[in-house]
Amino acid sequence: MIPLIDVKGITKIYNGGEIATKALSDVSFEIEKGEFVAIVGPSGSGKSTLMHILGCLDIPTSGTYIINGRNVENMNDDELANIRNKEIGFVFQAYNLLSRTTSIKNVCLPMIYAGIPKTERYERAKNLLISVGLGNKLFNSPNQLSGGEKQRVAIARSMATEPSIILADEPTGNLASKQSMEIMDIFDELNIKGNTIILITHEENIAKRAKRIISIMDGKIVNDTGRLN
Repeated sequence: MIPLIDVKGITKIYNGGEIATKALSDVSFEIEKGEFVAIVGPSGSGKSTLMHILGCLDIPTSGTYIINGRNVENMNDDELANIRNKEIGFVFQAYNLLSRTTSIKNVCLPMIYAGIPKTERYERAKNLLISVGLGNKLFNSPNQLSGGEKQRVAIARSMATEPSIILADEPTGNLASKQSMEIMDIFDELNIKGNTIILITHEENIAKRAKRIISIMDGKIVNDTGRLN
């Protein structure tokens, strides 16, 4: 079975004038379709760099990244953008919602870029918002929502184009404990339905909600509960 994500020997070096910083060093792992994986590590460990590479927001200095059978190594900007739009649903700590736009229109946005017809966009967005418990907040703008509700909108938006992967970067970082657990409950439900979830976090209690934990330190994988390194 071909893995959904195949990372082989990835190294990332940032050149800043005379000083080169190695953010990732020879990182390798596979993620199968339907897994729920947490990538954990302290600030400066390299987990954010790895997230950017997994999300096709950046490319490695060396090594190979294959997503859903496609090697991103030689892709141009348009091809990378297409992967981001169709294969990956993003959930960010800061929500990244359009502030003057309703919940339903925020969820519709990625579908516009994907060329999905308007009638289908609105129906799908409505159903997604209902699925995350916001059927009564379809026409509220972000400033009328709590932090937990904003993140629910962001999760609904992440699923709008039916991506292969939901990539969540510190999705509970701005939330109180109760709201955090409610958001993790939603990720659990999505995973049970077959969605592949990759969660970037520094919070141990959040990471434990995943079924597999990849620990990163100083740019290297130091433990993988799916595989021992």
